[in-house]
This record gives sequence, structure tokens and C-alpha cells, in this order.
Amino acid sequence: MMKGKELAFFQALLIIFCSLGVWQYTLQETSSDEGGSLVVTDSNGFNHSFQESPSRVAITNTYAASVMRMLDVDLDVVVGISGDFSDESLWPEFVNTPLVQQSAHSEIDFESLLDCRPEIYIVFATNGMVDTNAIREKLGPVGIKVIALDFYKYDVLREEISVIAELFGKQQQATEIFEEFDSIEAMVAERIDNMSIEEKPRIVMEHHASLVRDPVVLTGTSQWTDMIEKAGGINVFADLPGHTTHVLMESIIGNNPDLLLFDGITFDIGYNSFDEENKCETHMNHVSDRDGFESVTAIVENRLAIMSGEFAGPMMIHGLPTLAKLLHPNLFLDVDTEQYLDNYFADYHDVERIGKFVCTYTDTVAD
Repeated sequence: MMKGKELAFFQALLIIFCSLGVWQYTLQETSSDEGGSLVVTDSNGFNHSFQESPSRVAITNTYAASVMRMLDVDLDVVVGISGDFSDESLWPEFVNTPLVQQSAHSEIDFESLLDCRPEIYIVFATNGMVDTNAIREKLGPVGIKVIALDFYKYDVLREEISVIAELFGKQQQATEIFEEFDSIEAMVAERIDNMSIEEKPRIVMEHHASLVRDPVVLTGTSQWTDMIEKAGGINVFADLPGHTTHVLMESIIGNNPDLLLFDGITFDIGYNSFDEENKCETHMNHVSDRDGFESVTAIVENRLAIMSGEFAGPMMIHGLPTLAKLLHPNLFLDVDTEQYLDNYFADYHDVERIGKFVCTYTDTVAD
């Protein structure tokens, strides 16, 4: 709950804005669905009512902006961003857009946010580092609707894209995107659907992989569990609750994975990033040298890979062939998985894809 001093601060700011004539919004509860012809429901289950599509939007993360681009929403509506949009080659339209927080995971500068006068603020729905309810409590009383959407969960990606489509009248564009998704998934599925359990590789995927302590692995509710299954693999820790959890090294050794994957969010890979300091190689070498790992199948067969953070966002379905080929190289010899990634950036971001998106141990050994 908002403390008394904080509430007084925001009420004072609101009075100032109103007195200056720069705040024109009618105050309403963020979760209200009354009075509007357009109603959308976010991933926290809150309904949001509008008379028309919002014309002033603040966003915390690149996933939301990517979906807006995919749907051909005019990004001129964006009036506030986080520091995650620092790459001007990918986000040139935001060069002069005011910052309202340093990153999607950092504290919000509420004064800067109010200065931007957004109608809606799109935030992560289930990010453990952000208290969405606290944000809603602060912004609801000043008329800013907090819309919580992740765009990094495979099972609800279509639903969340549909929310933005409804909000901005882009339902036809959403239909076309989903048809493309269906086509990509069908291509992968037809090659792996008749595969037995024994033929599916057993995967361990580490998240923010540490070199000095027991690793954090991605578990049951992680989007990577869904992606691994869609690509014809088995996440050996899928039965553990939550998105991530610590496991003992002995647990990984005991499960003897066929392939070790790593979430590349903390590595310098992805769009316009090239792992220039060879952190991927350093990491995979260290993993290979872990005590007891010399007999793990993934190590014996040099099957380790680090995948960039883009694979865990709106690009995930375009990235599915890449993952499937890592798991089943012989089944996808004729598939140009790079083309799917190229198409994502060309079709939806209107840029040529540059950067290193996957690091494999085979590459580092060959080097």
C-alpha cells in the first residue's frame, strides 16, 4: 500500500498539473471497465476501459515495443521509455523520448513519468523484480492505467499480442502474425511429432549461469520449458515449481543431460552484439571443467549452447526452428533457421539482422 507521505506527494503533483492545465485526464480506477466501448484484460486479470485507442503510451521494455511494431502500431504514441531502448540502430524513433526508468527492472522515476502524461503504462505482469500492484496503486489515482503484459511466455504470447491488437485496432495484423506462427510451428512439428520419448534429448537450461556457485535452472513455468518441448526435447527440471530455482551440481550430473543450454540474457549476444570479449567461450569452458561433469553426455559430445535473450521474447516462435535444429540437427539439415530470424527483423523491425544470437561449444572448440 502507498504510505501517507507518498500519497500526499502524488496528490500534490496532481493538483499542480491540473492547475497548470497540462493534465486533462478524468480520474478513474485502473481496473475499471465502466463507461468505455473498448475493454481489454491484461495478464494480471485487470480490465481496462477506453473510449478510443490511447494516444499517449509509456513502456518499460522492448518486448512491448516489438509487439507494437509487429502489429504496425504507430510508435509516435510512445511518450516515455526505459533505458532498455539505448540501441539507436534498432530504436531510432526513441532517441529523444524521455526516460521514466533506467531499465525495465529498475525503480520508476514517477515524476518523469507524470511529466510524460501517458494514458497507459505497459509493464511486465510477472517480473519478480517489479511490484506491479504497487505501481498500479500509485498511478491509478492519477488516471494512468497500468497494463501488465509479459510477451515472454510461450503459452500466452498470442493472447497478449491480441490485447495490444484490440487496444489499437490491429486485429487483422494479429491474425496474419498468428498464421505465420502456425506455419512455423507446423514445420517443426511435422518433423518431430512421431518421435518417442527415448528419442527426445534431455535438456538442462541454466539461467544467469554462475561460475562460482550452484546454478539456477529454468523450471516448470519458464517459457523455455514450453519451447524445449515444442522443439522436441525434455527439460529435466520441468517438474520443479516456478520459473527458476537453484539446484545442486550433483543433480545436473545425476540427470546426465544430452544438451546443456544457457539463457544468454547476461551475455553480450543478440541484436548488434557480437560477444567481442569471448565471454561465451569462457563460460562454456568453465562449465566443461566443473567437477564431475567430464562424464556428462552433453560435455562428452560438446553439446552446449548459449541463446540470446531475444529467443525468450516476441521472437520466440521465429526462433523455434533454431532451437529445434540444436536439439535435432539431422532432422533439420535442409532448414535455413537463420532465415526465420532474418525475416523477424526485416518484416517487423525493418532492419537487417546483425549480431551473434547463438554460441555453441562446437564453435569454440573449432576456433
